[in-house]
Amino acid sequence: MFFIQNDLYLQTNQTIKAMIHYVKIDDSTPTGKKIVKDLRRHRKAVKFENPAETGIVPEGYMTGDEFWDIARQNLDNICKQHGLL
Repeated sequence: MFFIQNDLYLQTNQTIKAMIHYVKIDDSTPTGKKIVKDLRRHRKAVKFENPAETGIVPEGYMTGDEFWDIARQNLDNICKQHGLL
């Protein structure tokens, strides 16, 4: 890159790094829905990571299959404790 400053040519070899910001938006509110709608208009600059689409489950969460497996195990244990199985 070349910059002209006071008739002096300056050459720089600096690269500009993009910053990535991770945010959580509550889309159950009107304001959150508006923010998401506005961000979706900028497809080149904004990337949405939806676990339902990407298959990547965030830390601390579980998939639907894992949830139903644990729920079934808990139900079986409760039924066994009360003599229903």
